[in-house]
Amino acid sequence: MDENPTSLRVEDPGIRELFTLDSRWQAWLDVEAALAIAEADLGMVPDAAAKEIVTKCKLELLNRENVIEGLRRTAHPLVPLVWELSRICEGDAGNYVHWGATTQNITQTGNIIVLRHAHRIFLRQIAAILTAMADLAERGADMAMPGRTHGQHAVPATFGYKVAVWIAELSNHVDRLREIEPRIFTVLLGGAAGTMASFDGKGYALQDGVAEILGMTSMRMPSRATGDHQAEYVCLLGLMAATCSKVGREIYTMMKQEFGEVEEPVPPGTVGSSTMPQKRNPKLSQDIVAAAMQVRALVPLALESMQTEHEADRTTSITHNHALQEGSAQMGDILSRMTMMLEGLTLNPERMRRNLDLSDGMIMAEALMLSLGETIGRQEAHDVIYDAAQAAATGDKSFTELLEADELVLKHLNSAQIRELLDPTAYTGECANMAREQAKHARSVAASINS
Repeated sequence: MDENPTSLRVEDPGIRELFTLDSRWQAWLDVEAALAIAEADLGMVPDAAAKEIVTKCKLELLNRENVIEGLRRTAHPLVPLVWELSRICEGDAGNYVHWGATTQNITQTGNIIVLRHAHRIFLRQIAAILTAMADLAERGADMAMPGRTHGQHAVPATFGYKVAVWIAELSNHVDRLREIEPRIFTVLLGGAAGTMASFDGKGYALQDGVAEILGMTSMRMPSRATGDHQAEYVCLLGLMAATCSKVGREIYTMMKQEFGEVEEPVPPGTVGSSTMPQKRNPKLSQDIVAAAMQVRALVPLALESMQTEHEADRTTSITHNHALQEGSAQMGDILSRMTMMLEGLTLNPERMRRNLDLSDGMIMAEALMLSLGETIGRQEAHDVIYDAAQAAATGDKSFTELLEADELVLKHLNSAQIRELLDPTAYTGECANMAREQAKHARSVAASINS
């Protein structure tokens, strides 16, 4: 999405930069440094060698051209980096670089470090979105509007209630992001095939040491064939994308002239069409929906990448990495647009209220049924109100006229009572309370993220 023209208006969250080659190389070097320290602590390599390796595990100290040339010659992602690191280490320290490790130990753990940076950005972005949603929920707590089921008017609701639903779902994703941290941010250090044979009986202690240095957990079974934690994270990105898409679609719909209930920010100078000057298109919501489709499409790929043959298979590493990288980049773009869209969303309570009257009172059929049901029973009341509503929908008389002409209805409700029961603003249930409660919850979650 970074090539989309709207990207020039939307703050770059910095996710794509995290997944550049240089960023990943530095993360791999960070793992090599942690490996050297942990091995020195266990007496597996000399202390002096470990200190020298750590000193040189900085990308700016390496000759980039040497690494690139090595990549051309070997077609191997890590060996040229190890060669160059070994070359610049003084004394015999270079002999102990990458001791006992295999490529995936370094690259997968390093890539997870990169993902952790993205993960933290996601949480900060969600905190901003939740704060914007809290503002909207409070502003719209009492803004009556049609509640819609199956695309049709159901019962009255409020705009704040609608936002409260968004808050609850997004807050669930924050819980999921936090719950997954011990599983996803984990160190893989099992050696060539996960057996730890190259670590001379110190494999688990070594892995624990590296994990402690990097602030991560230690994999219970450090198998290169295990990828469920990475697939789980992509699935979580898919869930988050689905929620954002739902919000985007809702705003897209409510922005249609036929609804006119909200409008996403349309800055001055925005052009909606090369031929229709009047167009004020919902660019942000459309961007969100489109990008969310792409994220969700990565979920099946991530699940397929769990199908590793035997103890290791490069194909699954490639697909895992692609799904995580692309999913994270798209998710960052989505969340940036969500923030901009919600912070600048314009509400139109007059149109919301006007839309409530489109059905000529039929949106209050449930309230009428329940009131009438107190005297004649719910089912009979349902039948009476049903007949009036269907006649109004297909005939010439209004719902109100039909009710006021029904002898059974008039036997229990007079015209004033009927008209009072037809007031949609008096039948929004707990909408306002829910909106304010979820706004409070959103601010609490946002504060916990930012603390």
